[in-house]
Amino acid sequence: MKDEKIFKSFPIIQNDDILMKQIVKQDLNDYAEINMNEELYRFKPGEPRKTIAAVENIIGHHERDFYKKIIINLGIYLKEENYKMVGVAELFDFDKKINAATIGYTLNKNYWGKGIATKTTALLLNYLFYEIEVNRIQAFVMPQNEKSKNVLLRNKFMKEGTIRQGYYWRGRGIVDLELYSILKSEYIAQYV
Repeated sequence: MKDEKIFKSFPIIQNDDILMKQIVKQDLNDYAEINMNEELYRFKPGEPRKTIAAVENIIGHHERDFYKKIIINLGIYLKEENYKMVGVAELFDFDKKINAATIGYTLNKNYWGKGIATKTTALLLNYLFYEIEVNRIQAFVMPQNEKSKNVLLRNKFMKEGTIRQGYYWRGRGIVDLELYSILKSEYIAQYV
């Protein structure tokens, strides 16, 4: 793992359709659509924000957490829609001992079912396996979140099992989570 590169600067990850980059205050309105939507919080920790000021505060926290080397939150922007921010990608729990990272993603509900989460996940895999050189990428999903599980399966993740009552999520209490993962050797084998 190239840990010196992980938190050197906010990464810019992109393909022809999607750009992922640091979330900035100019994204506030798009970001509020995501963070103030109650339905999106059915399958993620925390609670929807009630005000624009609360959402704006989150943007500052993302930068703080990046510089503390805790988590990387990247906005997901659609190039064909004049770089509208439609979601957030998360990279966290970088573990040097086992050379692994955890990913997550949240999309604006208006963009579900369009393949954006699948493409975003593919971009994250390529970045983490080839730029950061991790060996294992994992994701945790609530058992009821079929859409998210399908995104991972389309990207060739393997379900490892269910962690029963093993996590505390703010706003949810103790939850079951399914663990999915993919190894670099499995990822490379897809293209051979």
